[in-house]
Amino acid sequence: MNGVKMIDITSKAESYREARAEGFIKLRPETIERIKNKLVEKGDVFAVSTIVAINAVKMTPYILPLTHNIPITGVDVKFEIVEGKGVKVEVVVKTTAKTGVEMEALVGVVAALLNIWDMVKKYEKDEAGQYPYTAISEVRVVEKVKGDFGSENKN
Repeated sequence: MNGVKMIDITSKAESYREARAEGFIKLRPETIERIKNKLVEKGDVFAVSTIVAINAVKMTPYILPLTHNIPITGVDVKFEIVEGKGVKVEVVVKTTAKTGVEMEALVGVVAALLNIWDMVKKYEKDEAGQYPYTAISEVRVVEKVKGDFGSENKN
């Protein structure tokens, strides 16, 4: 056996679970202005990135095959423009399941950040077609909650 396996959660009880993750994409100030003024050729960056994040959350077990396919009961995606620096993305995922949703929240954040990069890459390239300024960073789980149905005990 190669030691790879999905963890057996059969005996665990279902409970309310929530995870909040965030990440940051550094962008040129001019690109940030384009996003704010909805002047990105590919469309509304935050609208598309919201859909991308939600879709990615739902696809997590296909991207990370050792995660469990759990019911997603809620996804909230938020964007914060950090003036002159870039965009912060936050994804909150909720479920009532036997395991948590940290990986789903992280996958949602990363997918949204990658989509932002894709939508604005035309404006981020230098004369040589490189990305000397653009960077994705600070991807992390900010908080997770586990508790009885209807409660919010933090674990």
